[in-house]
Amino acid sequence: VQLQASGGGLVQPGGSLRLSCAVSQSTPIDHYAVGWFRQAPGKEREAVAGIMVSDGRTYYVDSVKGRFTISRDRAKQTAYLQMINLSPEDTAVYYCATGFLGDWKTYTPKDNNLFYWGQGTLVTVSS
Repeated sequence: VQLQASGGGLVQPGGSLRLSCAVSQSTPIDHYAVGWFRQAPGKEREAVAGIMVSDGRTYYVDSVKGRFTISRDRAKQTAYLQMINLSPEDTAVYYCATGFLGDWKTYTPKDNNLFYWGQGTLVTVSS
């Protein structure tokens, strides 16, 4: 499974960014979720948001609810993370992944082998 993430960058506090995660078309993922994790400097990786490709069910970590919105284009096997009202605490490397939605909810860093991972994309929120 190949995942291609894009959309990171530098943004000022209060600004917005949109991340994209495209999963290779050669691997059907209709029964899986796609989404993001992030790892800030000196901190453990955490699950941020995931979305079921088939029915659109979502997961969000509490700290991003109301600010981040995950969506997907089922035909393109691509997920999008729209991030608004960004704060310096959102600064991290964001990793695209695919796996079971339930594993987003219970994720700990010991569970990395439950997901397929794309490369990280750096999001920096700074003035």
